[in-house]
Amino acid sequence: MPSFDHPDPRRLLQGMYDAAVAAAHPRAIVRRHLPPPPKGRTIVIGAGKASAAMAETLEQAWGGDLSGVVVTRDGYARPTLHIEVAEAGHPIPDERSVHAARRLLHLAATAGDDDLILCLISGGASALAAMPRQGVNLGEKQAVTRRLLARGAAIDDINCVRKHLSSVKGGQLAAAAGKTRIRSLIISDVVGDNIGVIGSGLTAPDPSTCADALRIIDRYQVSISDGVRSQLLSGVWETPKQLPSTVENIIIARPRDGLAAATAFAANHGLPCINLGDRFSASAGEVAAAHVRAINDVLEGTHTVKAPCVIVSGGEAVVNVVGDGRGGPNTEFALALAASLPRRAKIWGIAADTDGTDGIGGHAGAMIAPDTVVRAQAEGLDPQAFLSRNDTASFFERLGDLLVPGPTFTNINDFRAIYVSAP
Repeated sequence: MPSFDHPDPRRLLQGMYDAAVAAAHPRAIVRRHLPPPPKGRTIVIGAGKASAAMAETLEQAWGGDLSGVVVTRDGYARPTLHIEVAEAGHPIPDERSVHAARRLLHLAATAGDDDLILCLISGGASALAAMPRQGVNLGEKQAVTRRLLARGAAIDDINCVRKHLSSVKGGQLAAAAGKTRIRSLIISDVVGDNIGVIGSGLTAPDPSTCADALRIIDRYQVSISDGVRSQLLSGVWETPKQLPSTVENIIIARPRDGLAAATAFAANHGLPCINLGDRFSASAGEVAAAHVRAINDVLEGTHTVKAPCVIVSGGEAVVNVVGDGRGGPNTEFALALAASLPRRAKIWGIAADTDGTDGIGGHAGAMIAPDTVVRAQAEGLDPQAFLSRNDTASFFERLGDLLVPGPTFTNINDFRAIYVSAP
């Protein structure tokens, strides 16, 4: 059955993004993963950009008493009655992150055998619950995190280092609870949905080692004190490799769920989708180049799916920051894509982080249209100059194409959709 061009591609793409976010919102997913109340207390702990919204939904659905605390990033709090919501710094931890981590550890350590710990984890937990090892001060941990982020390190590598400089990550929060039953409800924002990577694996055993962390530190040329290097070399800061059978980790939403919802949205509008998957983990420029190849396959008629159609993908692009501009992986991807497209092609696109925040600034990403480069040139804006300064958010802001949805209260990583119009 032939498909027809959509009359409003921008509205279509915005609808696909909204559908992806809605599929992973806590109100749509938390309830069906709740266990029966325990004999003893129900203690709620958690961290992440979605943790407050998860706590809010949990309170509405829970049949018994509960109490506890979760920590989320500034602006992501939700109203709760019994579970305290704290806020802390992200993506760089601050003193509030340290205070929150101490509270989570205390609650876990004071739980009894008849109690149940419900742990609510989502992306962002690594920064929001940060308790440096003895011998590591917060300033050093902040500097290490900044350096790894600026060098475009993969989240797996960043979190490996975080775990071994932390007293709470890499399964240490779960270990503090002894044999108390723990059920962790986890929203995945990482490529591969590895529970040991999401939020730095607060309740997951950690197969990585101190030696792995040190290799990553050296690979990205991160400065650390002699004392930290000595502790990593000795292996004294090793993380738990096994946890009690009373610990249960359940992923309740993942990036591919968002892609499926977006694909269904497009299908309801009569458009086929090419799903490139949620495993992209490379520089924004490399990810953009891969999408240009897919677009060209459609335009040249060598793909089994014909235009008009939509190309979707997820995963996590990264940026090696060399300039002093304002942007993030999604605006960087969007501008690199727009600058590489055939000039006469009728292509629209959206690239946005599902948590509502992309890199530095209050934006989630950006949209492109067939005339993006032409409009920019008319305004005296050189796309390559903005890319070289990592100032891509400023570029799209000048064009009025920056996406600023505000907090979405979930996080299933980057979302990209490209509408390829019929020739």
